[in-house]
Amino acid sequence: MVSHNDLITEIEDSPDGPEIAAFFDFDGTLIAGFSVTKFMQERITSGRISPRETFEQFAAAVNFGIGRTGFSALMASTAQFMRGLSEASFREFGEEVYEKHLAGAVYPEARAIVEAHQKKGHTVAIVSSATRYQVEPAAQDLGIEDILCTELVVEDGVFSGEVVRPTCWGEGKRTAAENYGDPLGIDMDESYFYTDSHDDLPLLEVIGYPRILNPSSKLAAVANRSGWPVVRFRSRGTPGIGDIVRTIAANTSMIPSVAAAAPILALTGSFDEARNFATGLWADYTSALAGLNIKVKNDKHLWSHRPAVFIFNHQSNADALVMAKLLRRDIAGVGKKEIADNPIMGAIFRAAGTVLIDRKDKHKAIEAMQPLVDAMKVDGKSVVIAPEGTRSVSTKLGPFKKGAFHLAIQAGVPIVPVVIHNTHDFWPKGNMIVRPTTVDVTVLPPIDTSGWSVGTIDDHIADTRQLFLTTLGQTEKAKPKRKKKAASKRAAPRAKPKPPAQAKKPAPAQQTQETPQPTDEAAGRLD
Repeated sequence: MVSHNDLITEIEDSPDGPEIAAFFDFDGTLIAGFSVTKFMQERITSGRISPRETFEQFAAAVNFGIGRTGFSALMASTAQFMRGLSEASFREFGEEVYEKHLAGAVYPEARAIVEAHQKKGHTVAIVSSATRYQVEPAAQDLGIEDILCTELVVEDGVFSGEVVRPTCWGEGKRTAAENYGDPLGIDMDESYFYTDSHDDLPLLEVIGYPRILNPSSKLAAVANRSGWPVVRFRSRGTPGIGDIVRTIAANTSMIPSVAAAAPILALTGSFDEARNFATGLWADYTSALAGLNIKVKNDKHLWSHRPAVFIFNHQSNADALVMAKLLRRDIAGVGKKEIADNPIMGAIFRAAGTVLIDRKDKHKAIEAMQPLVDAMKVDGKSVVIAPEGTRSVSTKLGPFKKGAFHLAIQAGVPIVPVVIHNTHDFWPKGNMIVRPTTVDVTVLPPIDTSGWSVGTIDDHIADTRQLFLTTLGQTEKAKPKRKKKAASKRAAPRAKPKPPAQAKKPAPAQQTQETPQPTDEAAGRLD
């Protein structure tokens, strides 16, 4: 068995170019579990499907599972219950399911493999037996443009109750990949396919680089005989006892940390000293128990200019822990007013100097944040704030609001961008469990705001946000042109493992790095 880092190293050593494809199965490969389960769960709980339909679909799934019917029959049974539904509304439903249930199930290791292929300019596509409405939101999140999947017939914007044949399963998946790759000049002998399923053997046997992720026992046995690399991910799926204990520690450790600071307050009478002690203790204690290791690049910028407004990209509940671990003392923050609904946590956050604002009421939010200006100008404290305002379900950077930038202008302090690369891996939004993770953080040089004004603030926000995008590697790049098939072969192809018996390709069936550092420092109402 190899690690996902071994696979990434292999990809980095491979040739560049779009004639090399990387095909990814979806369920069990890119995400933990099965998307159809979450779709059914959400349809049942939201009343979108009747008890009779639920029973009939369950019976169809059982018949497929025990081999009484094939996959196409299963999909035909499912499609009939979609008859008359609006495709647009079901696409929105798919996005809702992804945000609530599936975004947090994306394997960080799989995301890293996808990104490695994208950096090489390879053609990346998802090839799945699931429907477009299950796969598309994840593809958009991962930056994958091409989807090969089982399609449902749509007429005049509504589902007809029929399925497009052949379905993208078994031989149909192989055919779909070949039909997709042929006109694009894809070299299948130089391409990759990642899957967890034994049902994908037809495509595994004609691809140059079969790579097995989280396999079933049947596929693991085949992979062992064939010499195909096998990787198992532990970052998602059913948690172990250790993961549960870590999660409990992460959620409860603030209370004993605050209690431990009480004697300091009693003996010194200094709220600031007690807060600083509690902040550092909570950050160290919680990160150690939860398995959170933080690797910081350019940590000198955390201390060179204080007070300052420290801004960070918001991926996870763990971001507050990361910022407390980095900054440690003399800080104040901003939180959503809903925290106050919890009498214990609300009191703790207020005692820590956190300003709780109503993000829906811009004017009240502006008034509530005035004490932060005073804390910087009078008390010399720094402010920590996420300009996106709320957590993202993915690693993609959201739009920036203006509040943090107005605070810096009013207090006359610099802005220090803190770029958090992957707390989403540790504790994604919508996921109740934390997993041991090394989180990478890049601290960018302080940005002088002395020449800023309300009239130029939009430009400064755009410049600062671009620093985050560049550091995260999310800067948009032009898509490379694909070569014609005749130019896609290599004079010296790499050595690679081959399965013991290769299936012949039939005629196609007819089918409808190190983070770059910015060289210049980018030179506030709430939205």
